[in-house]
Amino acid sequence: MNPSPNAATVSMARAFPGTVLIEGCNLSEGRGTTRPLETLGGPKLDMTQILKRMHRLAPEWMQGCLLRPTWFLPTFQKHAGQIIPGFQIHVDSKHYDHQAFKPYRLVTLWLKAIRLEIPDYPIWRDFHYEYEQSRLAIDLINGGPFLREWVDDEKAMPADFESRLLRDEASWLSDSREFWLYGSPKQSIR
Repeated sequence: MNPSPNAATVSMARAFPGTVLIEGCNLSEGRGTTRPLETLGGPKLDMTQILKRMHRLAPEWMQGCLLRPTWFLPTFQKHAGQIIPGFQIHVDSKHYDHQAFKPYRLVTLWLKAIRLEIPDYPIWRDFHYEYEQSRLAIDLINGGPFLREWVDDEKAMPADFESRLLRDEASWLSDSREFWLYGSPKQSIR
């Protein structure tokens, strides 16, 4: 039994740690399609240019999956009834590598590439989200403003973000150690 109508596949579960961030954006996380949280996009995006920019910025953050540019038509939620350019994250083929796939880094890289390609693109959702009214949805979902500030800082690069992530991941591994039931996690958080 699916825990949610938008949680219907293993592929969605693999991509979710990154694609969930798009709930805090004006971009589409693919709700209203047959591949929610596996398909991402937004109006007026040139995905060919954005994917090239992502590859130039941090190709290692794009590993472990196949990214396929696509167009999709959400039937409900954000951008319902509009044909949206985007991409689908394929984690169900020979391209999938569990150790290399880092969906959080992949999605943050996509956001950064959008900001660099289209500086005034309205990425951040600024309307009511769930029960929260005083903070931006992206800051709530991400646990603070660091991601948004990094994306919006044109001088900040993936290496800056990576160093912060590595510190946070090391801290989580240390703090969670007493709760491990099956030994040490083989990889840090994705």
